[in-house]
Amino acid sequence: MLSVASAQLDAWLAALMFPLARLLGLMMAAPVFSNRGMPVRIRLAAGLGIAVALLPALPPMPAIAPGSGLGLAVMGEQIFIGAAIGFVVRLVFAAIDVAGSFIGMQMGLSFALFFDPNSGGQSAVLADFMSLVATLLFLALDGHLIMIDLLARSFEWLPVGAGIDGDGWSLIPRAGAAIFSTGFLLALPLLAVLLVTNTALGILTRAAPQLNLFAIGFPVTMTVGFFALVLLMSNFGPVAQSLFERGFDAVPALLEALSPAKGGGGR
Repeated sequence: MLSVASAQLDAWLAALMFPLARLLGLMMAAPVFSNRGMPVRIRLAAGLGIAVALLPALPPMPAIAPGSGLGLAVMGEQIFIGAAIGFVVRLVFAAIDVAGSFIGMQMGLSFALFFDPNSGGQSAVLADFMSLVATLLFLALDGHLIMIDLLARSFEWLPVGAGIDGDGWSLIPRAGAAIFSTGFLLALPLLAVLLVTNTALGILTRAAPQLNLFAIGFPVTMTVGFFALVLLMSNFGPVAQSLFERGFDAVPALLEALSPAKGGGGR
């Protein structure tokens, strides 16, 4: 008769539950995985399947019973770590959304809003368009697979049960502060074109006051803006790839900052 000791059962559960908790935390915050178009059951099933597939490649888990108070605390810690990894990568998409909002505002499309089921509120049309293009590029560049690889390697950079240095969380607000600057730099070429267009329209209106600025200004700004947007999107791929690489490079830095033993992380 097959018999399983309690300690052996706890070890099996710990080997599955701790990586699964970190993976579900990643899927809760990471781009693509956290999309509301994916049902929760599908996300849970995908997380369980990925966790089982990663088990042979992961280091040994600590001998902590998942059902104990310490085990529940460790599981909560893993959820926060996974969510932090996904959130750092999501900051790249937030910067692209900010760029789309800047462009739409300068083109006069700030009123063009619609309900975004992913964010649960209204968002600018151009911001959603650029976010959709960035998502397609992210999938084309195997960004979702790179995130899973980073998650698997995170167990070496920040092992389960090693604890978290609270000062390391300050890296996330500092990374978030770069959203607006990155978004502005991404939209700067088109903003410069629209600035020149608006300046030319102002000079034209000054020279010919009989012209109705509101009648000709909006169509001209829209036309020039869309033409410049087409030129911008032709070079958007390499820029987005560079932003994704910066987001992926920020994950080891975050885990190293969270590690109590400084210098133990890194790529």
